[in-house]
Parts: sequence; C-alpha cells; structure tokens
Amino acid sequence: MDGSSGRREPASGREADQAWRSFAYLLSGPLLYGGGGLLLDRWLGTSFLLPVGIVGGMALSIYLIWFRYGSR
Repeated sequence: MDGSSGRREPASGREADQAWRSFAYLLSGPLLYGGGGLLLDRWLGTSFLLPVGIVGGMALSIYLIWFRYGSR
C-alpha cells in the first residue's frame, strides 16, 4: 500500500498471470467437457451427458487450480 494515498499497489505480473490462468481454467473446463457431453448427447440420443460434462469439467478445473497453485 502506498502510505500517503491509501491505494493498493497493482498485483505483480506473476500474480496477475496466475489469476488470469486460473480464470481461463474455470472457463475452459466446463466449456470443453460440456461441449463433449453435448456432442455425446446428440450422438447417443440422451439428455444427461451435458450436465455431467459441465459439472465434471468444473470439478477437474478446480482440482487443477488447487493442484497447481494451492500446494505452495
């Protein structure tokens, strides 16, 4: 913090990069696995694989973030 103005200093480049990378993981996991579930739903004629893919993709994304950044 800057002592005179009370404003916060911007995050370092590494911290900002980790934050954006985590955000990208949280978006790409459900999109990728949800998309795969949607395609399998259309191909197999089911209706449950899209939600399973979205939830599974989010769980894998959170695990990946925890594994990469939470163990430090």
